Amino acid sequence: MTATPNEPQPGSGDAAVAAAAERAKITRERNVPEFDDLPGEGDTANLRLGPSLDDACLSLLPLVGVWRGEGEASHPSLEETFRFIQQVTISHDGRPFLMYSSRAWRLDGEGGNVVAPAFRETGFLRPQPDDTIELMLMHSTGVSELFIGQPRNTTTWEFGTDAVLRTPTGEDVTAASRLYGVVDGALAYVEERATSEHELQPRLSAKLDRVAG
Repeated sequence: MTATPNEPQPGSGDAAVAAAAERAKITRERNVPEFDDLPGEGDTANLRLGPSLDDACLSLLPLVGVWRGEGEASHPSLEETFRFIQQVTISHDGRPFLMYSSRAWRLDGEGGNVVAPAFRETGFLRPQPDDTIELMLMHSTGVSELFIGQPRNTTTWEFGTDAVLRTPTGEDVTAASRLYGVVDGALAYVEERATSEHELQPRLSAKLDRVAG
C-alpha cells in the first residue's frame, strides 16, 4: 500500500510525534493535587503547568510526570514472585532537582485484584554539572540508598549505589542498581539488589504509562 505524503508512517519521527500528541490529549491537563493556600507555586509533574523546569534538570525532562502501571517483584530474599501495580510521581518546584515518590500495591496470584499495600519510596534526583545524577531514596522498609548515575542517552538513565544505610530493623540490602528508560511514551525500569547473602539479582521491573503531564 502506498502512503500519502501527509500520512505518518510507523517508526517515523512524524509517527512518534503523532502518537505523543494523541497520548497528551488525556494527560496534558492533569497534574499532582495541590493546596492553593500555600505560599509560592506548588510542585508540578506537568511541564505545561507551574514553574519552569530549571536548566540543570533538562537531561531529566522526559521523566517528569505521573506514571502508573504493572510490574513484577522477584528476588531470592522473597518467598515468592508477585505482581504489583505502581504509581510513580516525578515532579519539581522550579529548583535544580526533581522530587520522586512511589507507591505500590500487591496483586493476587492472577494479577488482577489488589490484596495489600506493597513498597513505598520517596527521594530526590539531583543532576550535577558533570552530567552525573545523584538519586537519594528512602524506603518504608528502613533502608536509605544513595545512587550515582548518568544518562546513557536522552531517554535512558543508569544508577548504582554509592552508599546504603539501614535502621537496626531495616531490610537486608547491601547494594542496588537501577535502569530507567522512556520508550514509546512509557516509563520502564529494572532494579537489581544485593543482600548480605546474595549478589546483585533482579528484584523489580515495571512498565508505567503516563497518566499526568
